[in-house]
Amino acid sequence: MTGCGESSEDRDHGDASRPSREPRFLVDVMCGTVAKYLRFCGYDAAYALDLGVEADDRIAAIAASEDRTLVTRDRELAERVDGAVLLESRKPTDQLAELAAAGVDLDLADVPTRCGRCNGRLERVSEPTTGESDRPESDRPEYVPSDVVTWQCRNCDQWFWKGSHWRDVRERVRRARRIAAKNGDWSKNGDVTR
Repeated sequence: MTGCGESSEDRDHGDASRPSREPRFLVDVMCGTVAKYLRFCGYDAAYALDLGVEADDRIAAIAASEDRTLVTRDRELAERVDGAVLLESRKPTDQLAELAAAGVDLDLADVPTRCGRCNGRLERVSEPTTGESDRPESDRPEYVPSDVVTWQCRNCDQWFWKGSHWRDVRERVRRARRIAAKNGDWSKNGDVTR
């Protein structure tokens, strides 16, 4: 199945310069923000709604067939899926803290590798200090700065750069890690390290 944000070419051959982090996740419909943050941290994090899947049986089957760690707020579903991580909180920062307490390394990737929107692989478009690109300037949307490193998703063509949003994401991840360190006893179902 290639509907999880990567083509069979990405999955079979990978991108040796920027491998995905392990484990691979399947994030249930109630935890969409978590999927984005896991992607920002370099994880292959499929989101059930992106796949058009809401039924628990189908979610469980995808997690098993693709060897993905399920992240969910659904206690019954978590109990049915080996290695699932059950999140108790409704707040995204607290959910990230629960993941950190469960052993998931929540560090933003130095070089972004995953699209926050669709989970596709990112490709560097411009160079760090010069903004030089192999692509014509006409390909760059007006809203994308020309004086910073930029990346573009291979799947959905979304553009990324480290601006104020990246700083906000970094701060939320730091807050989540601090909460996890303080409250390291979050309940979880299973071991995310498989």
